[in-house]
Amino acid sequence: MTASNWGGRLIHHPADRAAQYRASGEWSDVPLGAQLHESATRHADRAALITVEGALTYRELDTRSDQIAAGLGGLGLKPLDPVLFQATNRQSTVLAWYGAIKAGLIPVATLAQHRMHEIGHISRKVGAKAHIAEAGLKFDLVEFARDVAKSHDTLGTILTIGAQAATEDTYRIEDLGGDIHPDAARAFVEDVERETDSEDVVVFQLSGGTTGLPKVIPRIHAEYWNNARMYAEALGWNQSNVLAHITPVIHNAGITCSLHGAHSVGAALILANPDVGPAFALMAGHGVTDIGIGVGHYQALLTPEFDPILRTLKRSILSGAKVPPEVFHRVDDGANRWAGQLFGMSEGMFLVSRPNDPESLRTTTVGTPIGPSDEFRILEPHSEAEMPDGTVGELCCRGAYTIPGYFDAPDHNRIAFTSDGFFRTGDLAAVHLADGRRHLSIEGRIKDLINRGGEKINAEEVEVLLMKHTDIAVASVVAMPDVRLGEKACAFLVSATGATLSVADVQQHMSRLGVAKYKWPERLVWVPELPKTNVGKIDKKRLRAEVAAQQETELTAEGVGK
Repeated sequence: MTASNWGGRLIHHPADRAAQYRASGEWSDVPLGAQLHESATRHADRAALITVEGALTYRELDTRSDQIAAGLGGLGLKPLDPVLFQATNRQSTVLAWYGAIKAGLIPVATLAQHRMHEIGHISRKVGAKAHIAEAGLKFDLVEFARDVAKSHDTLGTILTIGAQAATEDTYRIEDLGGDIHPDAARAFVEDVERETDSEDVVVFQLSGGTTGLPKVIPRIHAEYWNNARMYAEALGWNQSNVLAHITPVIHNAGITCSLHGAHSVGAALILANPDVGPAFALMAGHGVTDIGIGVGHYQALLTPEFDPILRTLKRSILSGAKVPPEVFHRVDDGANRWAGQLFGMSEGMFLVSRPNDPESLRTTTVGTPIGPSDEFRILEPHSEAEMPDGTVGELCCRGAYTIPGYFDAPDHNRIAFTSDGFFRTGDLAAVHLADGRRHLSIEGRIKDLINRGGEKINAEEVEVLLMKHTDIAVASVVAMPDVRLGEKACAFLVSATGATLSVADVQQHMSRLGVAKYKWPERLVWVPELPKTNVGKIDKKRLRAEVAAQQETELTAEGVGK
């Protein structure tokens, strides 16, 4: 196998920078599955994964994922075959993830919330060969996988997680490879690894993008595990840590900051689902020491349900939005508990607070990059002019684990990267010098995205979908503040027929189009026309201010009413 099999659809790192990354140790020649095996050998009898279904040691995790890898190969799946993942935070999800990687397959990190609008596009883009779907959820993902396969010639295999039994057209991950002797399974994996090129794609992650449907992000064996290891080392993690994660694990943050991060250093990972009651109980019951919390769970930290966790909690990493003081000090007491911030992206660059950073920096910045070859610039938006430290501009970056281009997206790549290969993040940032180090604060964004509890919603994508309805002439979607999730989508609409639809009407329209539910607008404002800037564009700044003012008025009225 070689990365060249992807032809011109895959952008490679320039040879000089690739050589630099190998020399620095940020790139490895060892396939990701082999790196897991090495860690599992060193930490064989230590706890690796804890879920509501039970716990696995490193030896058990490694052996069982070997068997699943061999079982996947036995189904006729070949190295570099992409596999769609739609599953929640379960033990079998993790085993399937590592099993697929060890078989040389490429997990495609979709969400359980994605529907045909997203999955159909992604499946065709990568040429998916298999679909792993969780059974027993409110939405029938297994039947959905069958529907996807009907119109996708390449999709020939459906695997399930959590199904009671296999069917004529599905295979259970829980059964797969169970009859293969561990030695034979290990031999199969090692055969695959001998043929694996370190620059082969290991995972396809997804981006919210700036326009249209999600862009495909190719991560490679050389850097992906090491990215997680550098993150873990930046925080000082080791085998004594008990980490916890509660947002979807099949997402770059879940994989890098939690799954691979924990397993690269021999730590234990508590993997729970977002329902805070059971999640917090699981963490408290297993003595969690470190937790990652996104903006969607900030308010949950302030509830009594979080109190038992404080008995063992040592470190918290907060991400997704600026941290309110009451949230920060709930998990940072200045003595026994420490809190910091994280900023990262599926395309690469990670910044994080360091253990010795003073509180003044940990409350106002997202820290510093984790890799020795990480580079970043603050550029004047829409140009390549560099801005001085202390001023706000667009964060642009490149480095060992930052992609040099999206998969099969030549037109978008021309605008998403600078002429010398820096990725344009679309985020506004400023540099703060302290002790000779350049810390970053995130000050907003250029990209027209809504951050709903950590999931990015592309405003233009939703606008186009809304205007497919015959009663909607013009749509403009903006972020509105939300206490729990940070932001939600508000749609300003101009009627095409004089009719005004209800929120339920619009949500039914989005459902008929097969759009993931988290993208549906949660507030509608019907207007005769949309305000324009002096250059004729829709004035979204004014719309955001208007909806925020409406919400403030409503809250005031509720207070008076009480």
